[in-house]
Amino acid sequence: MASRQEHTNFRSNSSLVFTLFLVLCLLKPQGHFALHENLNHQKQKQQLYHTVSVSSLLPFDDQSSCNNIIPSSTTNGLSERKASVGIAHRYGACNVSPQGGSNKAEAGANLAFEILSNDQARVKYIKDRLQNFKSNEDLSLTSRKRDKKNGVYKKTTNLPAQRGTALGVANYVVEVGIGTPPKQISLIFDTGSDLTWTQCEPCVTSCYKQKQPIFDPSKSSSYSNISCSTPLCSNLKSATSVTPGCSSSTCVYGIQYGDQSFSVGLFAKETITLSGTEVLQNIPFGCGQNNRGLFGSTAGLMGLGRHPLSIVSQTAQKYGKVFSYCLPTAKANSRGYLSFGSSGLPANLRYTTFSTSEDLFYKISMTAITVGGYQVPLSATVLKTDGQSIIDSGTVITRLPASIYNPMRDAFKKLMASYKLAQSYSILDTCYDFSNQTTIKIPTISFYFSGSNVKVDVVANGILFAVNGISQVCLAFAEDDNNNIFGNMQQQTLEVVYDVAGAKIGFAPNACV
Repeated sequence: MASRQEHTNFRSNSSLVFTLFLVLCLLKPQGHFALHENLNHQKQKQQLYHTVSVSSLLPFDDQSSCNNIIPSSTTNGLSERKASVGIAHRYGACNVSPQGGSNKAEAGANLAFEILSNDQARVKYIKDRLQNFKSNEDLSLTSRKRDKKNGVYKKTTNLPAQRGTALGVANYVVEVGIGTPPKQISLIFDTGSDLTWTQCEPCVTSCYKQKQPIFDPSKSSSYSNISCSTPLCSNLKSATSVTPGCSSSTCVYGIQYGDQSFSVGLFAKETITLSGTEVLQNIPFGCGQNNRGLFGSTAGLMGLGRHPLSIVSQTAQKYGKVFSYCLPTAKANSRGYLSFGSSGLPANLRYTTFSTSEDLFYKISMTAITVGGYQVPLSATVLKTDGQSIIDSGTVITRLPASIYNPMRDAFKKLMASYKLAQSYSILDTCYDFSNQTTIKIPTISFYFSGSNVKVDVVANGILFAVNGISQVCLAFAEDDNNNIFGNMQQQTLEVVYDVAGAKIGFAPNACV
């Protein structure tokens, strides 16, 4: 028979076990931290974190292996895709870094400031376009007389400076040929814009500095002006929010991004060459003879929006209104591409539909977010009202409404609790100091969109953004109650397919490195 002391010990131990069990139950996350474990959580433990070296988070990389700025399609292994051009990261290691800074850390801080400042301007540009579209506002463009000496227009615009916001230079550029014979130019490619334009000689008032020689239409046998009486000229208003001008029956375009960023010139048609066999004829474009603004060293912009004037619509018979891209990271020898048409698309694409209720942007429906394999608690009401996301190639940092951003951020912070916090920076409010670390573990982040198993995993380089060396590295998402935008940093290495005719967007992982 057990002694009284043994019974007492048993009761004490049982009480202790019960107390420990109760404590463990009480320690379950509450409120915003009530993260729901995925059904496959136990099977996917190895996918809950990215283990990365801290140095890999820095914006600059080894440049010794850089052979070219914008790779050809064959460099990316895309020889089977004839209608492909290479993509370069504007701030990549193979490109010219911003000036300023006595060392890499200081230069990186200057770079971060530049990127985030331009990115804020980009978000304002999107908001302004939406407001103008909904209110049917437009600007006016005053015609001017033709200069008899050189055949172009003096002071071709009278654009009001108070309307519009800065475009913000996008991160990614492509190189194409323009004219006959083709002259190579670098263009920002932008799913949030419709008009394609480039700087043209002669510059009537001013042209900003660009990398390649400015295009001279007088040396191209395929150049032709567009008449004011054509539907193409009439369509400019809805594409640019600027009423086109007209002089001597030639259509004059103007597009304004604000903060003195604009392009004005002749509306024309020209041949654009993607490769030796892929030649696009009679493409409407802006031949800018008065240009100024935040366009970097590029020659202009390629519009990939849904408007009838965009290259996507103008090449519908040839490519069926289908294009895709894979955005590279900023690391050395990271290679991306932009392709037109449906040939060679990966078999593992997962499609979600986009809204056709407006003609400006591509908007998809977010259904869930997971952080470290746990589902962020978002109600059906929140997802219905705030889950409509613009997917944009020009916005860098993903913006989320507070109703979505706050619980996602709190989940991330909980799983990063072992790391030292750092001061917030600009729009980024969750930052860490990794000065004493060589490697770190970052919780995975995945987005789910409406459709059949449409899961988009964000790569490690798309989760954190270094703003001041490794001493200030921030979560690469920001709160914005007025916008839900899926940015390009979170799209890196994905193949993103825009089937405009089918009103759907597809995703496939690990398409480029």
